[in-house]
Amino acid sequence: MADEPHPRTPEEVFREGLARLWRDDLAGYLDLLDDEVVFEFPFAPQGRPRRLEGKSDVAAYMAHLPGTLDVDKAPSVRIHGTTDPGALIAEMSIEGRIKATAAPFSQQYVVFLDVVDGRITSYRDYWNPLAVLDMAAGS
Repeated sequence: MADEPHPRTPEEVFREGLARLWRDDLAGYLDLLDDEVVFEFPFAPQGRPRRLEGKSDVAAYMAHLPGTLDVDKAPSVRIHGTTDPGALIAEMSIEGRIKATAAPFSQQYVVFLDVVDGRITSYRDYWNPLAVLDMAAGS
């Protein structure tokens, strides 16, 4: 009996997703998502979505992302283990410049991620909305 391929761990999926976004490969990132994925942004400011349901909603939400930032170096990532083998908690920070304005960009995140069969099913992102508002304002 042949061994079935072992599903990728949440950490492997998370890091691969970052690598694809780093390369501005949004389509590749979306390939890591379950069709029914749920993204949540509990700290989203008024007027911004707090919940996205399904891969198509995430694709529309992230469509502007490729080409937006010049990230100076790979994001700083710290992974925290959980008792659930399909989940992870990650702390991440990114620093760079907004391409359109050359203004500095700095953001910290805490992400709760669930993965089933190598696909992200849930992504809950706690981030600083002020940095995104500054980016939108072009400062």
